[in-house]
Amino acid sequence: MRAVRTAAVAMNTTSDSACDMDLLAAIARQDVRAFERLYRRYFRKIVGFAARMTSRTDLAEEIASETVLAIWRGAGSYQGTAKPSTWIFGIAYRQALAALRRSDKDRRSKEVAEVLHENTAAPDEVERLFLRDELGKALLDLSPEHRAVVELTYVYGYTSSEISEIIDCPVGTVKTRLMHARRKLKTKMSAPESPGMEDGQ
Repeated sequence: MRAVRTAAVAMNTTSDSACDMDLLAAIARQDVRAFERLYRRYFRKIVGFAARMTSRTDLAEEIASETVLAIWRGAGSYQGTAKPSTWIFGIAYRQALAALRRSDKDRRSKEVAEVLHENTAAPDEVERLFLRDELGKALLDLSPEHRAVVELTYVYGYTSSEISEIIDCPVGTVKTRLMHARRKLKTKMSAPESPGMEDGQ
């Protein structure tokens, strides 16, 4: 039964990739309808990815918009050597890093801290910040690069090889980042709460 489910998932993945390749080819010809279909397939996924990677919901939709615009402009550069979704998330990853470099991290960190302290945010806002539970809080202690590897592995199911293409670094670096992130998350999640005591990293 498990083998049947695995085969079905593989067939769906192959079908999705073929569909996305057709859409990218059409977008390269400036096909607006194909762009609209790809937009519907990926925009919310990219928003979620960007929000968790950056811990900045205010930037997430901007990153997603810049990503789909880059797809519209650059679909012709897709060579087919990687899955379309790998290529798309690679663009999203680079757009997220660029957005973070432009941002005022200190100001936003204070605002996030106020949300946690005052608990005045609506439930959906807190969820979107990925801070609703202890895991979300622990993830905030990771760098954006480490959060991206964790999310791409456990949320989107990419392999280390695929992630190396997305973030443009060696497979060994991906595995090292994942190992470091898992170790830090495990330490953070198992540490007892100590009010008034800061973590010594």
